[in-house]
Amino acid sequence: MNIVIINYGAGNIQSIKFAIQRLGYEAILSHDIEEIRNAHKVIFPGVGEASSAMKKLRNSQLDRLIPDLKQPVLGICLGMQLMCNFSEEGNTKGLGIFDTSVVKFSNAVKVPQIGWNQISNLKSGIFKEVAENEHIYLVHSFYAPLCTATIAESEYDVTYSAALQKDNFYGTQFHPEKSSAVGAKILKNFLKL
Repeated sequence: MNIVIINYGAGNIQSIKFAIQRLGYEAILSHDIEEIRNAHKVIFPGVGEASSAMKKLRNSQLDRLIPDLKQPVLGICLGMQLMCNFSEEGNTKGLGIFDTSVVKFSNAVKVPQIGWNQISNLKSGIFKEVAENEHIYLVHSFYAPLCTATIAESEYDVTYSAALQKDNFYGTQFHPEKSSAVGAKILKNFLKL
């Protein structure tokens, strides 16, 4: 299986690559449009700030490629947020895959949310054999509200989308590569789609 992790200079890509290796698969890091287009599975990571990450995508024309991909695509953390219409972080126009906007947590809570939290209301094949209220690892100050694409929920300040899905596009606000056995199962389920 040909697995590509999009390498656009905004992401914790080595830990994702190692997590995939632990599952018995190999992934390549690439920003090459043809290599990404021809992959069986694509992982779109993201760590950092939305507007600078989108600028990197635009500079490499990946902003046009990603929404047109037909194979399963998994956006992780900022990757998922960039797949939405808009982010309040840097007033950033996103890729428009998920029909929702990303907003900041209120001042009532400490941001970023860092650490383990529970996911519930699991509604997708990527959560096969994952129990309700399992713990996953998050680091984020912005979130996608509940919407028609929500396939998992979590709670911090408000109940928000812990994961999104539309057609062949999946997104997790949490880091499956840092979420222990549960995250490994979610990654494996994605790779088996």
